[in-house]
Amino acid sequence: MLVIAPLSALAAPYAAFVMDARTGEVLHSRNADTRLHPASLTKMMTLYVAFQAVERGEISMDTVVTISGNAAAEPPSKLGLRKGQKIKLRFLVRAAAVKSANDAATAIGEAISGSEAAFARRMNRTAASLGMTRTTFKNAHGLTESGHLSTARDMSTMGRHMIYDFPQYYNLFSRISTDAGMREVANTNRRFLGAYKGADGIKTGYTRAAGFNLVSSAERGQERIIATVFGGTSTANRNAKVAELLDLGFRRAPSRAPLRRPNKPAYVPGDEPIVVAGSKTGPRAAGKIIRLSGAVKTSARPKMRPGAEAPVLVAAAPAASSVLPDDIQTALEAAQTTTVADVVATATQAGNVVPPVKRPAARPKDVVLASLEPEVVTRVSTSGGRHWGVNIGRYTSRYKAEKVLLKTALAEMSTLDGSLRKVVRRPTGFDANFMGMTRDGADLACRRLQARNVTCFMIGPS
Repeated sequence: MLVIAPLSALAAPYAAFVMDARTGEVLHSRNADTRLHPASLTKMMTLYVAFQAVERGEISMDTVVTISGNAAAEPPSKLGLRKGQKIKLRFLVRAAAVKSANDAATAIGEAISGSEAAFARRMNRTAASLGMTRTTFKNAHGLTESGHLSTARDMSTMGRHMIYDFPQYYNLFSRISTDAGMREVANTNRRFLGAYKGADGIKTGYTRAAGFNLVSSAERGQERIIATVFGGTSTANRNAKVAELLDLGFRRAPSRAPLRRPNKPAYVPGDEPIVVAGSKTGPRAAGKIIRLSGAVKTSARPKMRPGAEAPVLVAAAPAASSVLPDDIQTALEAAQTTTVADVVATATQAGNVVPPVKRPAARPKDVVLASLEPEVVTRVSTSGGRHWGVNIGRYTSRYKAEKVLLKTALAEMSTLDGSLRKVVRRPTGFDANFMGMTRDGADLACRRLQARNVTCFMIGPS
């Protein structure tokens, strides 16, 4: 006899999680740590990594991405990208966030990391840095793949970081529709956004293995609640369950609570390529790809010629100086008006023998011994657009900042040669800066330093 199982028996496993977004306090949990298929909830991490890459200067929203055959071949939901097509990253981001387009998600991963596999490794490193301890990503889009798993708790954590780490981009998830470059696309979450008061995101997901998933956030007054459901049996069932969980959250959460933002993690480097800009003013897509295997630790020296004796270099310790900046300025002004007679008189008083100086017959009073005048360089000229610089960190003492500047200058001589090492005292420490650079030079230096795992950002003329 044929026995037909009830629909509930065929449904994906159910899990739910509710938290107070302001504090991270758990308000409800059911199967929240069970590893399940996240489906397109995965794209939250794809977008988080994209926003991180833009913030770090690895890529920009105006980068023109060339679509690969792999990305174009992804199954729906998709934007309809074609192999070889060129499209700006910002449109791919919109399509992935709003329409949940699989081809756009894959294209984002390949543009940032060179391949989907490398991008998945970066996703996993980022997940670990966010505290998503039971999540493993295998792709950028969330289509079912063996080992591609997450939990209701981890995805709620992901949503909370998206809200607070990148508030400038969070509005994407509340758009009912958006321009994705090729066409206007509608939000897969538009029904819930329009039906639940205060809802402003965040991401839906569906596959047969996962069921109907949703991470949702809603804000009412000073309260913000995040609710996550895995394994809904339909869009309507999922939306009703999430609305019920959000209501529960608003009932249980205190009206007033201190805002404790989650700690934004630092970038964790890996083996993916770094895209280096190819033009000064154009998009960064046509760049050169450099694969990194880690930070540069040693610099190879050329071998000595046979029979040659290695020179012994002895660095004399600099004498402690008691000269103040005002004294230097006074000396400079005096040096510009010093005459030969002044120099000879001073040397004679000190007991030094001064060789006779031959003056030309014409205009004897205007002649000054250039060889005896000190040449003092006070700063690098900022002419020719050299008004830019780079900052490589803030340190607790001037000594530490100077030490890092010297070490960095020796390691990256090709781009920092000719720049001025400058330590600037701030209320919270000492900034280590390289100044006197062109904008292009500072941009290139920063990207090369970041490739060596050195924190760096550009300083403008202001």
